[in-house]
Amino acid sequence: ENDTFPEAVKALADRAGIRLPEADASEEEKREQGRRSRLLAVNKEAAKYFYFQLRARQGEQGLSYLRERKLTDETIHRFGLGFANKTPDDLIRYLKSRGFPEELIREAGLANTDEKHGMYDKFWNRVMFPIEDINHRVIGFGGRVMGDGKPKYLNSPETPIFDKSRNLYGLNFARSSRKGNIILCEGYMDVIAMHQAGFDQAVASLGTAFTPGQAGLLKRYTKEVLLSYDSDGAGVKAALRAIGILKEAGLSGRVIRLDPYKDPDEFIKNRGAEAFRERIDNAENSFLFEIRMLEREYDLNDPEKKTEFYRAAAKKLCEFPEELERENYLQAVAEKYHIGCDSLRKLVTATAASTGYARPAERPKSGIQKKNAPEDNVKKTQRMLLTWLAEEPQIYPKIASFLSPEDFTEEIYRRAAEKLFENLSRGEVNAASIISMFPEESEQREAAAIFNTGLPEPGTKKEKEKALHDILVSVKRISYEYNSGRLGSDIEALNRVIAGKKALEELSKTHISLD
Repeated sequence: ENDTFPEAVKALADRAGIRLPEADASEEEKREQGRRSRLLAVNKEAAKYFYFQLRARQGEQGLSYLRERKLTDETIHRFGLGFANKTPDDLIRYLKSRGFPEELIREAGLANTDEKHGMYDKFWNRVMFPIEDINHRVIGFGGRVMGDGKPKYLNSPETPIFDKSRNLYGLNFARSSRKGNIILCEGYMDVIAMHQAGFDQAVASLGTAFTPGQAGLLKRYTKEVLLSYDSDGAGVKAALRAIGILKEAGLSGRVIRLDPYKDPDEFIKNRGAEAFRERIDNAENSFLFEIRMLEREYDLNDPEKKTEFYRAAAKKLCEFPEELERENYLQAVAEKYHIGCDSLRKLVTATAASTGYARPAERPKSGIQKKNAPEDNVKKTQRMLLTWLAEEPQIYPKIASFLSPEDFTEEIYRRAAEKLFENLSRGEVNAASIISMFPEESEQREAAAIFNTGLPEPGTKKEKEKALHDILVSVKRISYEYNSGRLGSDIEALNRVIAGKKALEELSKTHISLD
């Protein structure tokens, strides 16, 4: 069922009638747990009320709407669809009769209050879509107005149990799908229509743009996300944004082409499930979709505009940190748009050199330095990092994936780093073996300084960890800028620069503990 480990343990314990031991909770934690339980209870009762209202006389309009959308009774039941009638305080009166206080009803987002009308139902004259978490608990609602009222769709506000950016409509069902992917749609009706047609892996964001939190949630259940957004301009824009978020989360993405129809619901109604399945099988790679959308911005019949398009495509190709992946996409773009691979490769290299992917290192305006100038900061920073590694070797395994001897741009420290890293990989530090590598006395003095220069002594462990992080980032940035400044048409150099940029970005976000 794709449960997390704690969820699986609890589910099995409940099934076996075993009470799990609970850690002692503080009074504040107990109050919060009680508050969440009450909010879940009032939402569950509201969902029951809406469900039965749909089948009552006052719900005829809502039921007719769902019938017009070709939903079966089984689908309506499965998703718990309901109706909020036109009486503005019906739900409030019902919930109060069931023992729920006004304050809780407001906190759950089921009622609004103003000076003129007092307390009144948030949802009225709407088909209701209960929003459930992955454990099938009702945490909020979406409502679709009947007629031409505004807004067309209205959602519950965020509450202690409902965070729109961290939930997805339909995920409570899609998480158990055996399809091997998840289809991301725009709206409730798209999800419901797709599930009814047999595509039980469909989900939708909750009235908001797709978020990194939602991408993280999807990553728990799949490695591949198929985008099935509306085919209009707004849908394309939303898809392009979602692709970036999926990439950042490390998820593979493809795009389902819906043309000539606007959305999945319309496509399935007109062409059927089998035709939609074919569109899934032939879904477009997300990067090639980005390039195709980019192409729309340029008139390829105009040589100047065509060149601009090639430059824009080259810039997109620079985003791939891995050489093999970038080369595969480069060949695909070259083949599709009839560009020579070598020409495009050179353009990618030149683009990398002229963008943030490969910034030329800043050079001093004059090579003349004052006689009594302070010690060069680059040398000082690189030596300090080596000193840190020599004195606290336990941090080496934590930074080895970010740092290599090649990151030390000063020749003497690069050679010292090679030997020191070799020592550290064996779990030892042999100062004599490093110092004796250098034949010149001046070089030996400089190498010896690695081992006899003291570390800074910040007041707290946290400050010390920050100082280490700052030095690491500084050394990595110096390396990146140095390599960027030396970049020509060498593909190997380009690969190093792009990999260095990626490592710098990851290091900047990583906490290195001294423990």
